[in-house]
Amino acid sequence: MSQAAPSDYRPPRWLRNAHLQSVLAGSPLRRRRALSALAAADAETRQVIVDGGDGVRLLGLHTARPGVEPQGMALLLHGWEGSAESAYVCLATAGFLARGWDVFRLNFRDHGGSHHLNPDIFHSARIDEVVHAAVDVARRMPRPRLVVAGHSLGGNFALRLALRAPAAGLPLDAVAAVCPVLDPARTMASMEQGPPLYLRHFERSWRRSLVRKRALFPGHVDVDDRVLRLRMRALTEWLVLRHTDFGSLEAYFDRYSIAGDRLAGLAVPASILTSADDPMIPVDDFERLVLPAGTLLEIARWGGHCGFLEGRGLDGYAERWVVERLTGGA
Repeated sequence: MSQAAPSDYRPPRWLRNAHLQSVLAGSPLRRRRALSALAAADAETRQVIVDGGDGVRLLGLHTARPGVEPQGMALLLHGWEGSAESAYVCLATAGFLARGWDVFRLNFRDHGGSHHLNPDIFHSARIDEVVHAAVDVARRMPRPRLVVAGHSLGGNFALRLALRAPAAGLPLDAVAAVCPVLDPARTMASMEQGPPLYLRHFERSWRRSLVRKRALFPGHVDVDDRVLRLRMRALTEWLVLRHTDFGSLEAYFDRYSIAGDRLAGLAVPASILTSADDPMIPVDDFERLVLPAGTLLEIARWGGHCGFLEGRGLDGYAERWVVERLTGGA
């Protein structure tokens, strides 16, 4: 079983509520803070379409400071129904830029306004296209070092990417994950049993995404208004049975689970940060992980889900932690 390292994260008392942390992390206030930090970095961003293999196209944002010789490339992965412009992604981007690194922020399929690029619907087992896209980024934009980081579902993707990197020929130096989804079935159950605001947030966001997909590919995406009224579990099962070959919701969840000993084969140096009070991902899933020697698992007492906010300025311990872990503090 895994051994957690002590955490330096100590929020002020008024920020020690898990739900306050989780809600503020995705608030408009924090997004404004993140965009301000990114603007202050004096960098340039360009859109790039990368190859996901088998005709799949994914949209990314390459951000770099003009005239600065990059120390490396950080590939950043957002959470479900987030995007390359989510607050935590932008704050991490600003941190990497300050250390002299380039950043490539990859949107998953059907995220970040990329619904038009592919006819098939996003689901969380689509790791092959993310690996292929990472290889394309490394080939087209070679840098002295390549690292990857992700939050929530993006952390799950980042760790699966690291597992596959050696076989894919991806020269990955390190990976970091913040509150990664480990066991999707347990995460679904936690959301169903917890305060309804989280489940309702994702349901609303996902429904909007599916409506947009249906408008773009009406003959391919057969979701009707009756289906859109389904709750999260039923809607997920509908997607699995109609648009994948997994055959069952349980088989789908199992396909992208990284719980138990599934990370034991990691050959890339890895760091994982989570909180004991995460309202979506049970902390005992982390305590049961089997991890290779040298992997850092840090479990903070507070932080909520991808929060780790430090004060009224809404700066985040997690984003600074990611940058320091992956750049070696340089």
